[in-house]
Amino acid sequence: MFAVTRLRVPEDDVPAFTAAAGVLLTALAARPGHRDGELGRCADDPGLWALVTRWDGVGAYRRALSAAEVKIAGAPVWVHALDEPGVYLPL
Repeated sequence: MFAVTRLRVPEDDVPAFTAAAGVLLTALAARPGHRDGELGRCADDPGLWALVTRWDGVGAYRRALSAAEVKIAGAPVWVHALDEPGVYLPL
């Protein structure tokens, strides 16, 4: 499965945000079931970003999000998250 979190980041916050996203990706990569992940910036709207991660399954993803180190690493990133569904099952 894959997860997409879209984020709205003010330009002044970009340096801190990208650094924090790197820390979060490292924390997620250490969790069982993690396959890969990446951060991207929208080509048409530079204030819009996406964090995409791939997992062995929904359970692995949800367990990873409940880990204390992921919660701590994710807080400065997820403060920018848009409130929308983000877990997808490939066809």
